[in-house]
Amino acid sequence: MNEQVKGHIVSVDGPVVKARGMAGANVADQVEVGQRGLVGEIIEMTSEIATIQVYEDTTGMSPSQPVIGLGRPLSVELGPGLVGGIFDGIQRPLKALADVSGDFIATGVKAPPLDREKRWHWTPGVSQGDELAPCAIIGEIPETSALVHRITLPPGVSGKVVSIAPEGEYVVSDTAAVIVADVVETEVKFFSTWPVRRARMVGKRTVPSEPLITGQRVIDFFFPVVKGGTAVIPGGFGTGKTVTQHQLAKWSDADVIVYIGCGERGNEMTQVLEEFPKLKDPRTGKPLMERTVLIANTSNMPVTAREASIYTGISIAEYFRDMGYNVAVMADSTSRWAEALREIAGRLEEMPAEEGFPAYLGTRLAGFYERAGMVEFDGRSGSISIIGAVSPPGGDFSEPVTQHTRRFTRTFWALDKSLAAERHFPSIHWMDSYSGYIQSVDRWQREKGGAAQDWNPLRARAMRLLQQEDRLQRVVRLVGPDALPDDQRLILFVADIIKQAFLEQGAFDERDSYCPMEKQMKMMDCILRFHAAGVDALKTGMHVVALMNLDVVDRLRRMKTDVPNDDLSQLDAIRAQIEDATTRLKKEYE
Repeated sequence: MNEQVKGHIVSVDGPVVKARGMAGANVADQVEVGQRGLVGEIIEMTSEIATIQVYEDTTGMSPSQPVIGLGRPLSVELGPGLVGGIFDGIQRPLKALADVSGDFIATGVKAPPLDREKRWHWTPGVSQGDELAPCAIIGEIPETSALVHRITLPPGVSGKVVSIAPEGEYVVSDTAAVIVADVVETEVKFFSTWPVRRARMVGKRTVPSEPLITGQRVIDFFFPVVKGGTAVIPGGFGTGKTVTQHQLAKWSDADVIVYIGCGERGNEMTQVLEEFPKLKDPRTGKPLMERTVLIANTSNMPVTAREASIYTGISIAEYFRDMGYNVAVMADSTSRWAEALREIAGRLEEMPAEEGFPAYLGTRLAGFYERAGMVEFDGRSGSISIIGAVSPPGGDFSEPVTQHTRRFTRTFWALDKSLAAERHFPSIHWMDSYSGYIQSVDRWQREKGGAAQDWNPLRARAMRLLQQEDRLQRVVRLVGPDALPDDQRLILFVADIIKQAFLEQGAFDERDSYCPMEKQMKMMDCILRFHAAGVDALKTGMHVVALMNLDVVDRLRRMKTDVPNDDLSQLDAIRAQIEDATTRLKKEYE
């Protein structure tokens, strides 16, 4: 850490401030700006002039006010108290700030991210004299009833344990252990800090293959993402990006959820803040907030804090990954982050590139998404999955943020305006979306064995039907469905069942909001068995209308809401009814 540097303001341009007398400071150093000591970060140095982006409202600031360089980069505090916390883009605890300043956060109000007074029960996991590697777990704190907080050595710290705190109650500022290496002693506290813009050192990166189960059929079955993978949800206004992100945050089987509300409307973030504490975790039955960290940076908050928010979120995620947890990061939306980047670049008079965005937009996006992945170290593994929402103006997927994001992510869930207009949600279009993890997930499912190994064959058959239906729709628009032969009309009919009974899913339906993978497999198996039986029946000369009028069709359309997630035997009964009904019908025609 460098020594503090003191200077003074020479100009103020919105969130961009220039200060003189900052020789000795470095780019990326954190500073306190003005009489109120607003949080800022140096982004450019020329001789003694430092250009600073301030993360709070600079109204009322004037030249000659003091600037103090703290000699350290913008960092997050990592330790017990993160889970269940609600922070802004620079990790200020919003609940603590609300207690001080009321409903609207006053500029200059400060509070430590982690509560310095709350006591935590600590159980050591190592003994004096043990040799430890970097990121080794030295003990545990039960942070919530759903998550055990594993205290680890900071990256780069290793050696022999000189002393270890005995079991008991401690605050985060207490010392957990003292480590010595090459005669140098390092004091390890119950919390640590980490620069947000620097990726944490990791062990060995591995190829991820285990699917991240989200409970959303169109994602899990057709376009899966893996634990340690990346995905993007692009869509115009009203297509359901935020609700889809909420569903993923609620139901995905990650150990820890980090939800970053980056520049979204205040009412949407209010919905998250009100809804999440009431939700029950489907895995544990406990409140979902007991494994969730919220970063709330709404559109009316300072634009520079929005730019920092995704780095704050991913740094917290890396901390939990190093404990050996699978973490899912939801960034909603990276378009608002990119707009903040563009505004700051404009104030710095940087040369604009496509649509006014800075030329380094792609580099910044790549740096963010590359912090995802699965790693192994010190005998354990952890992962970070990043799911970013993009809000292209007018739903134009050719705009720069969508195109750059598409380059750095392997799963693309394209939201479609026409589907949203038809009230088909989630409005992920099956013809425009794709997943780069199909082969990896298929290998994982085959190794798992049992019914799981039938996933890819079922998926391939269903996708062929949807692709055939898409081609036939072009003919239907010209000549109408009645002009088609019966086998093609059957394809249209079954594809319509897939869309209504499988792809469409009610986020606010208590039974349909979450669909386990086993239920998804059985549902699709029923639909495809109906198609196969129908194709066989048509060979007897039967008219397709007879198949359409079978009673079992209504059961197929309603099975997503009629069949409970814990009683899948009803799907076996539907499958038997399909076989029985089509067999009887064939006998009548024969």
